[in-house]
Amino acid sequence: MNTVKVLDRQFEIFLSSEKIQDRVKVLADDISKVYADKTPFFIGILNGSFMFASDLLKNLNFPCQVSFMKLASYSGTQSLGVVNNLVGLKENIEGRHVIIIEDIIDTGLTISHLLEEIQAKKPASISIATFLLKPEALKKDVKADYVGFEVPVKFLIGYGLDYDGYGRNLKHIYSEVE
Repeated sequence: MNTVKVLDRQFEIFLSSEKIQDRVKVLADDISKVYADKTPFFIGILNGSFMFASDLLKNLNFPCQVSFMKLASYSGTQSLGVVNNLVGLKENIEGRHVIIIEDIIDTGLTISHLLEEIQAKKPASISIATFLLKPEALKKDVKADYVGFEVPVKFLIGYGLDYDGYGRNLKHIYSEVE
């Protein structure tokens, strides 16, 4: 299936599931080289990161912990410009090496908000692993430590990314047909 229709829009494959899985393995190897002896604490950002977080963590072979936070900054295809905390972090991360797992960094507003919140909890370090990064869309100076792919400013769905809640379950990443 090279194209899919989600709600009122048509999408075509942008990144195949094979490319996705190959890149996740590389990211897991890179993270392992740095954190294998540190017992890091991973924080997956819901809803979008659930597939990436699952695949990434399955490729790590060292002790770690994982939890999730839920933030919202989108409605339909548009960034709201405001970040809402829907589910917060309950665990104590003081002195821990924290790795935030994001599906996509677009404007950088969500991750900037999150970094302030996490830094207030006094971790030993904070790293960011994002599957997708849109450098041209950034409105905040955000540096991700682990990036799956840099992508252009396109509306993407699949592999956790959605359009009004639909399309997250697709194994490929799709871009809107123009």
